[in-house]
Amino acid sequence: MPSALVVGYDPHAIPGVDADALRAGLDAELTRFGEHGIDAAMTLIVFDESAEPTLVASLTGQPWDVVVVGGGIRKTEQLLPLFEQVVNLIRRHASQAAIAFNTTGGDSVEAAQRWL
Repeated sequence: MPSALVVGYDPHAIPGVDADALRAGLDAELTRFGEHGIDAAMTLIVFDESAEPTLVASLTGQPWDVVVVGGGIRKTEQLLPLFEQVVNLIRRHASQAAIAFNTTGGDSVEAAQRWL
């Protein structure tokens, strides 16, 4: 079974949003992966010193076929350093994995399928 890791920004770290509703949407997307025969997991990070060890643990936990980087990390200008860190950590710790980018939290499956 192909595998995918989805890396996103933790909605609980975003002020003024309904974090529980956003998380429910992300969890629904994980369910969709299973419906498409893809073993998937999600790692949510924040822009602080915990980002690197959290992501490295997820990247090295198993060999991933594709890593999907969410728009919450790459579309926010203030998070550009985090986005660069994420891409470089993927290259270093999961070099066998393709890197994909979703457009919303609801099309991560399609982003992964482009590379599986």
